[in-house]
Amino acid sequence: MANITKKVSWSSRGDESALVGEETPLLNGSEQPRPLRQMSSGNTIFQIDRLSTVDLEEEITTEEDPGRGRPKEIPHNEKLLSLKFESLDYDNIENQLFLEEERRMSFMSFRCLEISRWVICGLIGFLTGLIACFIDIVVEQLAGIKYKVIKENIVKFTEAGGLSISLILWAVLNSSFVMLGAVMVAFFEPIAAGSGIPQIKCYLNGIKIPRVVRLKTLVIKVCGVICSVVGGLAVGKEGPMIHSGAVVAAGVSQGRSTSLKRDFKIFEYFRRDTEKRDFVSAGAAAGVSAAFGAPVGGVLFSLEEGASFWNQMLTWRIFFASMISTFTLNFILSIYHNKPGDLSNPGLINFGRFESEAMAYNFYEIPLFIAMGAVGGILGALFNFLNYWLTIFRIRYVHRPCLQVMEAMLVAAVTATVAFTMIYFSIDCQPLGPDHNEEYPLQLFCADGEYNSMATAFFNTPEKSVRSLLHNPRGTYNSLTLGLFTLTYFLLACWTYGLAVSAGVFIPSLLIGAAWGRLCGILLASTTSTASMWADPGKYALIGAAAQLGGIVRMTLSLTVIMVEATGNVTYGLPIMLVLMTAKIVGDYFQEGLYDIHIKLQSVPFLHWEAPATSHWLIAREVMSSPVTCLNRIEKVGTIVDILSNTSTNHNGFPVVVQVSADDEPAKLCGLILRSQLIVLLKHKVFVELARTRLTQRKLQLKDFRDAYPRFPPIQSIHVSQDERECMMDLTEFMNPTPYTVPLETSLPRVFKLFRALGLRHLVVVDDENR
Repeated sequence: MANITKKVSWSSRGDESALVGEETPLLNGSEQPRPLRQMSSGNTIFQIDRLSTVDLEEEITTEEDPGRGRPKEIPHNEKLLSLKFESLDYDNIENQLFLEEERRMSFMSFRCLEISRWVICGLIGFLTGLIACFIDIVVEQLAGIKYKVIKENIVKFTEAGGLSISLILWAVLNSSFVMLGAVMVAFFEPIAAGSGIPQIKCYLNGIKIPRVVRLKTLVIKVCGVICSVVGGLAVGKEGPMIHSGAVVAAGVSQGRSTSLKRDFKIFEYFRRDTEKRDFVSAGAAAGVSAAFGAPVGGVLFSLEEGASFWNQMLTWRIFFASMISTFTLNFILSIYHNKPGDLSNPGLINFGRFESEAMAYNFYEIPLFIAMGAVGGILGALFNFLNYWLTIFRIRYVHRPCLQVMEAMLVAAVTATVAFTMIYFSIDCQPLGPDHNEEYPLQLFCADGEYNSMATAFFNTPEKSVRSLLHNPRGTYNSLTLGLFTLTYFLLACWTYGLAVSAGVFIPSLLIGAAWGRLCGILLASTTSTASMWADPGKYALIGAAAQLGGIVRMTLSLTVIMVEATGNVTYGLPIMLVLMTAKIVGDYFQEGLYDIHIKLQSVPFLHWEAPATSHWLIAREVMSSPVTCLNRIEKVGTIVDILSNTSTNHNGFPVVVQVSADDEPAKLCGLILRSQLIVLLKHKVFVELARTRLTQRKLQLKDFRDAYPRFPPIQSIHVSQDERECMMDLTEFMNPTPYTVPLETSLPRVFKLFRALGLRHLVVVDDENR
């Protein structure tokens, strides 16, 4: 038998001892590693509780069992899992209550439910678009005021001397905005830090991340990302839009707010994990659509990052939410820009149209694009590697909220100082023509009628800097400016991602890639006279942006469509696809994607698409949790309370069994019941004795379970008297009589497919006689 052990750490902020490599309890609650029991055929009922307790990608020892021809044991490693994360119940509990309710519903009732789903998706898209408009308008106004004040100050002191005052002003303004955003995140809602994409990716995967879809998280997220972008950090506001859309979807679909304690008595049917997850997928897609103006890309993002159980109508509803989000953003921004009805602002980031003949590409350029994809993969792996160790450092030494705020302010001040220093010493002066795109051109020490080109990249919001690199004509930047900017912004973005602020990594990645991509175009054009005809810098800036973003986040299908929709030119579909595939292949050889790294650093038991190759050596009996806690179909209330109160076996699903004989033989499986269901039953005191004495007692309905969702009370809050402990509880009506089961000898890849494809939380392992 395999001796499979796994260490677990609590990665919450309150536990300062949860450092990498420290000794921590095992998943089953024991303090020391212990081997699984040797099992004879069918003497015990077992249950697979957490598949992630086994790391199948580590090197397997070569010692083999001669009878089975497989490795004898897998050594544990330093990769940790956290006990604070639970799974979501994506599998419907088809108990008697559920079936009775479904059978009572008429065909018209089902049609009304379907119409309600479309209405909810429309509301999700509309509200997500409104939030995107709010973020965009507030950022533009505040950033405009900040840059105008700094520009006037720089112009004033350029001739009079004392530019250090301008530097101090810039650093103070940046630090002030960032301090405000960091205080909100660090002290009030830490889950709002970062882009939120890793957390939403985990939610779609079936992991319940605490507080990830709360209203408070949304408010802090929106305010925090505004402060981060206006504060001049190397961040973008597009990534947090995905998290914001998911939170909107989770709230709207439930018809109530648990944070505000308001219940609008609508959409009660959708108060379960299965339905909520579908709407969160629509919200994430609407966020992508609002950020990039890419409705199709939003659908593919939800499909690529979510689970594999999809249907056609769900996909259409997600697409509908994405389209409504884009249209809402378009329409409101057209009014804001005094162009009502001009729907030319499809997303928060607008790459502009690539329609000129110079932007066409030739067959012989495809190898160059692939090579740039490889460079993007290498640079992305380097970015992820540096960010990984920075995050480890933060976990160890910057875990207090006050230290996190101070670090964020330090990064803001350093960013302003670096930007000012590079602008000050830059000698890249360009003529200021009538068709210039620079919103805040700085003359500094350039001659009259010229502006500092380095200021175009630094002295602006990141979205406008990206567009400048993509569309400014030849000669706008020289090679030295682009090289220095790429290096410094790469390091600043790497340092910034992971701070206790709401921020995304999409736009910094695009900006870095556009800078070195444009540099490649300039160098190619300078090689020969013929190369200057086809090596347009803007074209190579686009390819570099795609390569860098793909090398960091490692998305392929959805990112290809997002880039194509954002550029508005399907001609670049093939080179962008090749670049992203190359960047992913090369980057995966060195390092995982940035989101996967942060998921592991948070110790989330994330279930990937495919079972690892080494899992064919294992079968279900070797990875199941044992011993499993079972309940009788008619169980004593005191026994149920004791089981739920036992912290050493903190299970969330309990097999329900029936004893077929008076012997000591194992009982037979007859169903499965969840901890949340048992708590609701105890709360409403659904006891057999009380049902006999109270003839008028109201029968428990599914509505009672939905009203308690999603914050089921803890067992400690349920009061059970000593007399009630002696009562009996009949679980027949509430348990799932048809749980998914597998035989003892089932291969682990097949078990993996069941969990991944069906969205399971519990899978019961039984013998040939269903014991």
